[in-house]
Order: sequence, then structure tokens, then C-alpha cells
Amino acid sequence: MTWRKQALEHAIKSVPNESVGLVAIVKGKEKYWPCKNIAADPTLHFIIDPDDYMQCEDENEVMGIVHSHPKGGPPSPTDLDSCEFVDLPFYICDPVKKTWHDFKPSGYKPNELIGRSWVWGVQDCWTLIDDWFRIEKGIKFQTWERPKSLKAFKENPLFEYGLPLTGFIELKDDEELQYGDVLLVNDNLDHVALYIGNQEILHHCVRQLSCRELYDENRINLTKKRYRHASAY
Repeated sequence: MTWRKQALEHAIKSVPNESVGLVAIVKGKEKYWPCKNIAADPTLHFIIDPDDYMQCEDENEVMGIVHSHPKGGPPSPTDLDSCEFVDLPFYICDPVKKTWHDFKPSGYKPNELIGRSWVWGVQDCWTLIDDWFRIEKGIKFQTWERPKSLKAFKENPLFEYGLPLTGFIELKDDEELQYGDVLLVNDNLDHVALYIGNQEILHHCVRQLSCRELYDENRINLTKKRYRHASAY
């Protein structure tokens, strides 16, 4: 049985959820490696269980990412962005029509930082900050490992660890905000936003679209720590 047939069977069994798996070279042959979809809402998108990915990668050579679109349709902007992020070919199957969309990394970039759909680990509050610095400043951050699910992250937020690791320095109370400063928000420090001047912030809240909003009194009160990248000094 070919890996596409195996993947299609997995997709059919997973309806209404999106299935996800890997194409890997196993003992010299292309095989399908099914993985768990740990997305908060697997009917809308997918997140590969990192444990499944690492197990496959430890034993074999990963050649591509496979997932299904139970409702059909072409690759979404998130799919295209994810393809660039992991730098591997993507294969999307429709379990109803039994058709495929194949595509490879091609330099695709989201048209805007505003209006992006939310997907944990792919398009969320931290990746918005990461992409802004890469696009606006030409700075590529060191990758730091985050928990594989949003729930696990909320139980153990790591922004206080990740921000210094990527070159950010905490501001003193008497230092005024400037363009490009990062705000660590909420009592449990589980959200980051970017100050973009004119009393506005750019951020991406859970299960919402990324947006620009007024940095009003309420958001100021929710801000617990403020950081500036070392390159701004």
C-alpha cells in the first residue's frame, strides 16, 4: 500500500477532525507515519504532537507533512506559512473527494502581520513578535522550545525565559516605551504584545485575528513587564 493510500485511510477515519502525519523514509522506502493532532479544535486546524514527530525523526528521515481538509478546499494561508516554517513539502488530502494538494516551500510570506488566524506555535502572539523583528528589523531570533499545547504553556509560561534568551532586556520603571518594545501581559505572564508607537500595540490573542489596538489604561494595567531588544541600545 502506498503512503498516500495509508494517509487517505487515516484522514477518512479522522473525520470530522483533520488528520496529520509525516512522509518518511523507513528502511529505504517512503512510508506514512500517522501522528496525533493536538490542536485545541482539530476540526479547524492541526498541530503535530511533537513527541510523534521526534520519534519519527529519531528513527527515520522526514520528507514531508501530510494533513487533511475534511471540508475540502485549497491550502490556507496558515498552511502556506507553516510549509515555509518547517521547510518541508506539504501534502493535503480531501477525505471526501479523495483528491490532493501538493506544494513545497517557495518563499511565501503572509501579506500582512494584521489579520492572521491564530494557530498555536505557528501564528500566535510570540510568532507575531518573531515575524515583526524578522521583517522590520532583519533580526532572526534563536528558537526556544515551548510546550506542545497552549494548555501546558498557560500552566508554565516561559516568556520570562524566552525573552532574555532572544536578546531582550527588561526595562526599568522609569524608562519610557519606544517603538519595538515588547510587553509581557497578564498576571501569569502568558501573553506578549509589541508597542508600535502612537499609544498603540500589535498583538495576537488566543483564537482571534492579529490586530493593532489602543494601548489604553486597561492594557497598561495588565502589563507586568516591559522589554527592549539589545539591538535598540
